[in-house]
Amino acid sequence: MNKLIALLLLAPPPIVSATDVDPVRGWNEQALQVVRAERASDSDAARTYAMLNIGMYDAVNGIATARGDHHARTPALRDPKGAPARGDQQAAAVAAAHAVLTRLYPGQEATLTERLNADLARLGTGSRIADGRAWGEIVGRDVHAARQGDGSSPVETQPAGSGPGVFAQAWPGVQYRNMTPFGIADAAPYVGDGPPALAGLDYAAAFAEVRLLGDASITDADKSAVYQYWSLPTGTAQPPGEWVKIALAVDRPLPLAAEARLFALLGMALADTSIPTVRTKHTFRHWRPTAAIQQADTDGNPYTEPVPGWRARAGSAGSSPEYISGHSSFSGAGAAVLAGFFCADRIPFTLVTDSAPIDPATGQPWRRTFPAFSAAAADAGRSRVLGGLHFSFSNFDGLAMGADVAAEILAKRLLLKSGPTHTGACPR
Repeated sequence: MNKLIALLLLAPPPIVSATDVDPVRGWNEQALQVVRAERASDSDAARTYAMLNIGMYDAVNGIATARGDHHARTPALRDPKGAPARGDQQAAAVAAAHAVLTRLYPGQEATLTERLNADLARLGTGSRIADGRAWGEIVGRDVHAARQGDGSSPVETQPAGSGPGVFAQAWPGVQYRNMTPFGIADAAPYVGDGPPALAGLDYAAAFAEVRLLGDASITDADKSAVYQYWSLPTGTAQPPGEWVKIALAVDRPLPLAAEARLFALLGMALADTSIPTVRTKHTFRHWRPTAAIQQADTDGNPYTEPVPGWRARAGSAGSSPEYISGHSSFSGAGAAVLAGFFCADRIPFTLVTDSAPIDPATGQPWRRTFPAFSAAAADAGRSRVLGGLHFSFSNFDGLAMGADVAAEILAKRLLLKSGPTHTGACPR
């Protein structure tokens, strides 16, 4: 008992700011706005969310480590060396977030600095705030520096292809196939096995499904609404951003350290999923349903027939190779991280996506409640078939890819430094 009392007396007191802020929520919402304003691609957006949340996690976790907190965990990118034991964790988180985002998007600096100053003003003054802010700035700077030269730039373009089964447009952004992962050891094991053979029955069955369900000439308001709800084109938070929004929508209050860890795990999984997704698309260069259906007389399959004027319900043919579905892979990763972290899939949440259509009953964007993370992932993936943009095999393989990437990250990253960590897909 005397030893316990002595340890408690020696331990730094809890750091309580003058006014609490929620750095993780606030700066993820800020990042969503930045991605929209900058019209970032899905891979660019995923990398942004990962770097932002790793910066906040390492800033918060570094101070916990310096305090000797038994809940401290392994770092993501920046080790805790130099962290101030008496620094304010909220100040550290907002400063790290600001440092990351201003370096990624210098054109947004004025808005981001205004947000930083407002957060710091709410936290108050004093040495703890100052020490936390200084530490956060160091972590944010170092996280950004660590990801320079990671393969995400400069932009590379895959030239247009030709022939049956081949995507016939040039496709920019393929450098992401070689980006250095944030959390997984190697992206190669997650690359898809490829679409079924053009001349086979499995391909013909998927062809028949999308030819009917994704046909723009067949009016179906419900299917069109589901497609639009998940369409998420350039100028939105992109598919990875919807999973950030879903995490924000979960009604499970968390302390700052746990919240920062959740979003760091989510960010890493989303960013790392982009690597095998792009690599799979680049490898197989599979044609989209529009070309496949219009040119079915060239595929060598006796069970497919061409429809020269066929158009996708989405209104476009798609801007990247068909296999594999990126909407599906990001959704598989997001759903798996959230279910794993909370040790439960069936947690209901309500979501209005960035591309949600107007609900005729309310005159407002369509607000939907999902019973589980997996239900939202399945709906997002299925929307690509309904939109006439993907075959079902690309959806199923994409969902599996993202879930597998998430499983590795949950099992191996941001673990407790000592004692029991977690087992399986439930990192508690």
